[in-house]
Amino acid sequence: MSASPIEHLSQTRIVKKLLPDQPGGKKLKRRFGDQLICVRYRQDRAQNMRYTTVELLVDAAPLVKPRKTTPDRVHVHIGHTEQTLRQIVRSHGGQWDISRQAWSLPRTTARRLHLLDRVVS
Repeated sequence: MSASPIEHLSQTRIVKKLLPDQPGGKKLKRRFGDQLICVRYRQDRAQNMRYTTVELLVDAAPLVKPRKTTPDRVHVHIGHTEQTLRQIVRSHGGQWDISRQAWSLPRTTARRLHLLDRVVS
């Protein structure tokens, strides 16, 4: 069974790209209308074939703004007398940030340890 032309397109070479209003694209613009983006002529020398392909606009939608992400790491205040809590934070990957005088750790860890109420800005 012979392969379809679509399977051969990955092995073709684009020899010409036309906009819809250029000669060679006008006939296809009448056929596809304003959805036509461009026309491409491809050659497959191994199969001795020429293909005409079109790029069509099939959907348009406004961009969705990405959700505001929270910082990956937060800084939490742990008092000097809370040695046990300091040890727990350290064992969960927390690091002392000397410039902020607070413990730095992933937000997810702070949430899991119920420390979000101690987050400092």
